[in-house]
Amino acid sequence: MTEQNGSGGRIRPTGRRRKKPSRRRRATVIAAWTLAGAVVAGGAGLGFAYVKLNGNLKSVDINAALGKNRPQNIDNGSQDILVLGSDSRSGANGEYGADEGTARSDTAMVLHVDKGHRTASVVSIPRDTLVTRPNCVSDTTGRTVAGQQRAMFNTAYEVGGPACAVKTVEAMSGIRMDHYLEVDFTGFKKLIDQLGGVKITTTAPIDDPKSHLKLDAGTHTLDGEQALGLVRTRKSVGDGSDLGRIQLQQAFVKALMDQVKNVGVFSNPKTLFDLADTATKTVTTDSDLGSVKELTAFANGLKGLGSKNVHMVTLPVEYDAADPNRVVPLEPGATEVWTALAHDRPIPASATEHSAGDKGAAGSVVH
Repeated sequence: MTEQNGSGGRIRPTGRRRKKPSRRRRATVIAAWTLAGAVVAGGAGLGFAYVKLNGNLKSVDINAALGKNRPQNIDNGSQDILVLGSDSRSGANGEYGADEGTARSDTAMVLHVDKGHRTASVVSIPRDTLVTRPNCVSDTTGRTVAGQQRAMFNTAYEVGGPACAVKTVEAMSGIRMDHYLEVDFTGFKKLIDQLGGVKITTTAPIDDPKSHLKLDAGTHTLDGEQALGLVRTRKSVGDGSDLGRIQLQQAFVKALMDQVKNVGVFSNPKTLFDLADTATKTVTTDSDLGSVKELTAFANGLKGLGSKNVHMVTLPVEYDAADPNRVVPLEPGATEVWTALAHDRPIPASATEHSAGDKGAAGSVVH
């Protein structure tokens, strides 16, 4: 396989990291938003809380794995974060399928927070997007993994771990990722339960045997298991595609953000600590966020954002001519999306106008 698809964006020269403000599968970005609120409690708590939460954290040294040959960061206070989930089935995640010894990033979202931290853009990258995967050094084995043309995006994590996923996104976008967040199944469910569930309204029944979710049309308060089922649902909603499932995920993320504010996550110390304890056990971060102090600063930078301040899109794609089960970045839309983020501007509507994503019935099923 040698054909190269358009991956969009230009890689900017290597430069310094920003100095200003400063597990898994489809649930990842949801837990990331919850973490943003929860960690504030740990940072503000007693020494015991600090030590306990610090001990919960797992981190990966992305900078060491990728070295200096990366896009430049502009020192303007904006932030770009790769939020990733994987389909690892090890440990408690085994109830969702057999552990085959590897994992793929079935959910990937680039979160761009503007320099004033008043608005944010989220770009979902479909897992089946065919991209040019660059050579990368695995952060788990330390070995160089050969690049590949027309590789599915979610294989980057499978062959090289978080560092390879970050490098692939940076090659696609030309934007350096400031941070990395990864979340797992079981922790996500517990976070939702600790929040008292999340209220959503479905405009049509959902009955998906694969995600084990069955809901009548109407208003529901989803517990953790149901919430995980919703963000994994595909076959029974819309056209059954992964692009439709992304629409469900985005709708749920916004509902979760509203729920976090409604239950007083930022004002109730006990709720905050309990959530912080779970969240810090649930996530894997880059080493720059691998302490309560750094996570607290990160969380403080996000806590003012509400669902109305966050614009969510799917990376503009079209179905691949050689394989209709895959998609490729659609130009010029993909480049327009990455250019907007690189220059800290809103994503223009024209960028996604002709994309196969952000369309279909799935987007109207949940709100």
